[in-house]
Amino acid sequence: MRSPRTLAAVSAVLTGTMALYIALVAFGNITDFGTNQQFVRHVLAMDTTFKDEDLMWRAITSTALQDAAYVAIIVWETLAALVLIAATALWGMSLRGDGSGIRRARRAGTVGLLMLMLLFGAGFIAIGGEWFSMWQSKSWNGLDAATRVFLLSGIVLVLTHLPSAEKAERPGRDGPRAED
Repeated sequence: MRSPRTLAAVSAVLTGTMALYIALVAFGNITDFGTNQQFVRHVLAMDTTFKDEDLMWRAITSTALQDAAYVAIIVWETLAALVLIAATALWGMSLRGDGSGIRRARRAGTVGLLMLMLLFGAGFIAIGGEWFSMWQSKSWNGLDAATRVFLLSGIVLVLTHLPSAEKAERPGRDGPRAED
């Protein structure tokens, strides 16, 4: 039977990995603002797509709106990084304690991982990829990277929600509580 500490350690490492990733992404976007600013501008302007007249009405050509969208992305990335860093710390603390902090760590990690899944799934894959037809661009297509982050976040989310051996060892339990 696996130890609840083993699952907590795996969750800490994987959550920490995602925290590191999104923290580096946010840091890069802040310190090298112009690189991905151009990416966002091209995707929203749809200027490297097939320019289908039935779709081009969706294009956002205002640089002010494009830049506002980019800043919103950076803020979201930064908040997700902070939440995942906190979740990683909570997972780490749960390893040193009696395991009572696992629920808090799981909740914080869930929020941070869902933030990533919303950004990369809804934001980049659905809105960028489909609404703004990013899939049509040979130069400004981030669907592969977005899909990779979306899937990794989902895998980590599932793993952090696996039931621990500790629950199976408690007598009189009918299963996990709703908040677990």
